[in-house]
Amino acid sequence: MNARNAKKTDMDYILIHRETVQPNRAVMLFHGLTGSPYELKKYAKFLYDKGFDVFCYCLPGHGSHRIDIYNVKEKDWRKFANKRYKELRPRYADFFVGGLCLGAVLALNLAVENKDITGLICLSTTLFLDGWTIPFYNFLMPLGLYTILRYYYTFPEREPYGIKNEKVRNAVSKLMSKNTVAMDNYPLSSIYELLLLSKGVQKNIKKIFAPALIVHSLEDDLTSTKSAKFVFNNISSFYKEYMELKDSYHLVLYDNEKEKVYNKTMEFIDALSYKRNINLKELRDRKK
Repeated sequence: MNARNAKKTDMDYILIHRETVQPNRAVMLFHGLTGSPYELKKYAKFLYDKGFDVFCYCLPGHGSHRIDIYNVKEKDWRKFANKRYKELRPRYADFFVGGLCLGAVLALNLAVENKDITGLICLSTTLFLDGWTIPFYNFLMPLGLYTILRYYYTFPEREPYGIKNEKVRNAVSKLMSKNTVAMDNYPLSSIYELLLLSKGVQKNIKKIFAPALIVHSLEDDLTSTKSAKFVFNNISSFYKEYMELKDSYHLVLYDNEKEKVYNKTMEFIDALSYKRNINLKELRDRKK
């Protein structure tokens, strides 16, 4: 099977199988705050090779002009995700939604509003900004976030760039200097919108029934395991799994335990398919 890139913007990353081998499974992935679909590229290819059509879209405010992120609102992210989902969902029997950081929060929000999501893949879910690099900035948060000052201040993206593996970190640092992977700072305005989105998810967390895989690192530098555990303990899903990493930072798809994340994703999907097939068999047996 050959991948076909059908780009809607310069940064959208879409992998679709040939029309003659139409799969009945798809995954839509969302990138992190100030990131881009490129941070999901290897993960997307992995899922594509497992038989999924994969859709990675660049979120509003990202990927074009740097000034755009200052104008984006969390409702723009929600509307964008919901529109894409509504467009794609009818084409597939199974449709998974996942994401990293902001992307994971967005996937959860999508599950609040849509009950036909097959499964959620939440990586480094960022409901709370309480990672081990955050305390340095905490004294600025109340002043910056909730006043007009949030449009004038940014937090620089700096070491360790969410990556524990030094070799990978250096490579990402070089790419960031060329502005090909992500922005090199977090505007306070975008952090404000992320936290607004997160509050909405927290408020409606009980309305999430989709099966979920939640992956988080003990050493996440941006958000502690509090976010992941909150999700795991409060969603209403009949099937959910939580995997805690011990040798990674925030960008778990690139760090020391990336293979664990990749493999766990397929374990979750396969287990979910098995459970669903068992339930369908029981339903058919009852009808007999």
